[in-house]
Order: sequence, then C-alpha cells, then structure tokens
Amino acid sequence: MFFDSQYLLWVALPTLILSLLAQTFVSSAYNRWSKARNSAGLTGVEVAERIFARTDVQRLPLEGAPGQLSDHYDPAKGVVRLSQGIATVPSVAAMAVVAHELGHVQQYQERSLLITARQFLVPGVRIAPQIGYMMIFAGLILNFSGLLWVGIALFGVMVVFMLLTLPVEFDASRRGLALLEQAGLMGTGEDRGGARQVLTAAALTYIAAAITAILQLLYYVSLARRRN
Repeated sequence: MFFDSQYLLWVALPTLILSLLAQTFVSSAYNRWSKARNSAGLTGVEVAERIFARTDVQRLPLEGAPGQLSDHYDPAKGVVRLSQGIATVPSVAAMAVVAHELGHVQQYQERSLLITARQFLVPGVRIAPQIGYMMIFAGLILNFSGLLWVGIALFGVMVVFMLLTLPVEFDASRRGLALLEQAGLMGTGEDRGGARQVLTAAALTYIAAAITAILQLLYYVSLARRRN
C-alpha cells in the first residue's frame, strides 16, 4: 500500500500539485492585499466593530490568535480569534478575513442549514478517520475485505464532512462580502476586487483538501476491489 505506484500517480502527485497551487495563490493574494490599505483605514478589529454596529450580526468577543492566517470563529466558546496581522493592520486582506469569519458567526446565529448539517457530523469526524485508517490497514494486512470496507466507510464520513465544508465556506465568504457592503466598507473598486481575490484564494485551499480526500477514498476503494 505504501509503495503502490498507483497511489503515487493518482493520489500523492495530484495532492502535491493541488496543495502547491493553492498555497501559492493564497500567499500571492495575501501578500498583495495585506500591503494595500482599505479605503476606510480600519484595522481588522475596527472592521469587526463596524460590522457589529451596522449589521444584524450580534456582537461577540474578539481575541488574539498566534501565528499568521490562524483567524477563526470558535462556536464552542463564542469568540472570534484574529491573528496580529489581521487584527492590527488596516489592509484590504484584514477586512476580507474578518468579514469571512463574521460570515461564519452569522451562519451560526441564523442557524444555517449548512452549518447544522456539518455540525451533525462533527462527533463522527473526530474519531471516524483514525478508526477507518486502522481498519483499512488491518484489512490489508489480514486480507480481510469486510474489515477493509468498514474502514473505507468510516473514512467516507470525513469525505462527506469535507464536501459539506465547501458550501459552508463559500457561503461565509458570500455573507462576508455582503456584510462589508452593509457596513459601508466597500468604498472603492480596489476594496471589492481585493476582498474577493483574498476570499477566492482561501476557498481554493478547501477545494484542494476536498479533492485530495476524494482521491484517497477512491484509491482505498480500488484497493478493496483488487483484493476481492
């Protein structure tokens, strides 16, 4: 399994290419728009405060997050965490990232069906992949196809979760752009174009991850069929 040429050709190589392309696009977009000042001259924290004040998104705490582009909404604790490069810089990139995270906040506050569906799978996703990997490996070692197929089914739970993540992320970006408009923060064409480019680049990372998971799943299915 670990030295299968088909794995290298159909999973490892495409995964490497997709990951490199996605990361290159993200780095390029972020580097460009993190240096471009947004027309309102507001830092990420100030953008969040403006959105809270002028839209229907209910105010919630903002906290710092270590690292770069580590920004996220924590629904369990009800806080948005922002990296220093986003929280303290008045850039177009900061504006876009904050709006995206507040788009997630709005999804939860409105109990979006997409979020509800994805959250339903969270408990299973925490354990299913690990157990799935062990069963796939055991099924291959023991030449037990039934165990192999159970492992593949458990791995499939993660694939479904990642596929559900795509529309959730796209919707958060759509909501984020709308929130920026409602808050009067899209003052120029550069604001609009830059924010869309940053959010599009971020979306590519989720697309690459989903494609990788699908390729892995198909590979495991092909292994099981070859063993039958």
